Amino acid sequence: MLVQTKRFTIAEYQRLADLGILQDSAEKERTELIRGEITQMAAKGTRHTVCCSNLMRELYKLVNDLAIIRCQDPIFLLPDSSPEPDFVIVRDREDNYLTGHPTPDYILLVIEIADSSIDYDRDIKGVLYAEAGIANYWLFNLVDNRLEIYSEPYRDMQGKGNYAQRRYVLAHESIAFTIFPNLDLQLEISKVLPKI
Repeated sequence: MLVQTKRFTIAEYQRLADLGILQDSAEKERTELIRGEITQMAAKGTRHTVCCSNLMRELYKLVNDLAIIRCQDPIFLLPDSSPEPDFVIVRDREDNYLTGHPTPDYILLVIEIADSSIDYDRDIKGVLYAEAGIANYWLFNLVDNRLEIYSEPYRDMQGKGNYAQRRYVLAHESIAFTIFPNLDLQLEISKVLPKI
């Protein structure tokens, strides 16, 4: 007997969310759509939450009115993925994304924060972002206490993709915020990573 699984499109997934089917009100579990499969998101630990709060404060100082910062909100990667990164910095749009979540054409930077989900965020979601053509992906690695910067997305002849460049930024270093190339903006990693 052949077993088949149902893969969802973004539209189907959104409809399930609108109907309240994806979330048990008692559990408050968060899900995201990855390659057509509904995936339960990992619970956030204390270090993740502190890193998220720290990063939010620093991003707002840097980005201000230059773009829009979205926190733990969906993005659309057609045809069958709607992940919810910890942060996405997107171009300003007249409709303020009321007509639909950001797609890669509008995304300047995707940021994930990971401890227990490090392999998933690096090897599953990172590859997904690269295949979608998202130019800049940052992963705050709470296991190794560093920022991993991924750039130069590519796809091979089979359509599989990844990032050609990976760089590590340690807790005592700063990184240029290059999504705004004409401005000299620096992010001090020590202000974001939780103290060990």
